[in-house]
Amino acid sequence: MPDSPSELTGEDLETWAALATVLEWLPPALDAQLQRDAQLTHFEYGVLYALAAAPEGTLRMSVLAGYANSTLTRLSRAAARLESRGWLRRTPDPTDGRYTLAIITEDGQEKVRQATPGHVEVVRRLVLDRLTTSQTRQLREISQRIARAIRDEGGWAPSG
Repeated sequence: MPDSPSELTGEDLETWAALATVLEWLPPALDAQLQRDAQLTHFEYGVLYALAAAPEGTLRMSVLAGYANSTLTRLSRAAARLESRGWLRRTPDPTDGRYTLAIITEDGQEKVRQATPGHVEVVRRLVLDRLTTSQTRQLREISQRIARAIRDEGGWAPSG
C-alpha cells in the first residue's frame, strides 16, 4: 500500500499501535485492582478522589462531569451507586437551585483513604516504575499536549 495522508505507516503506525494498546489495556487493569481491593471502578474512584480533593469535599455535578469527561447521565448513575453505599450525597446547590452538588461523606473519605494505597501501587507498577524520571516528565508533557488537542479547557489536575 502506498503511503498517503489517509493511512498510518512505519513509525507513525508503530507509535499509534503502542498508544492504542495502552489505552485499551490500562483501564481494565486499573478497574480490576480497584474492584478486587475496594469494590470500586476506576471511574467511581476518580469521582471520590476529586471530591476528596475539592474544597469542603464538594463539587457541582456539572464540574465533576467535566473533570471525569463524563455525561451527566453516566455521572448520575455512578453517584447513585456511591450514594447507596453511603460514600457520597447529592443536594441542590443553595446558591443556584438549577445545579446539584456532590458531597463526599466521611465514609467516602475513608473509602478513598482505604483504596488509594493499592491504586498507587498498581499505577507505579504498571506505569511509573517502568519509566525513567525523564520519561515520566515526557509522558506527562505528551499527555497534557494530547489532552489540550482534544479539549481546550483541560481536565482535572492536582492542586499545587
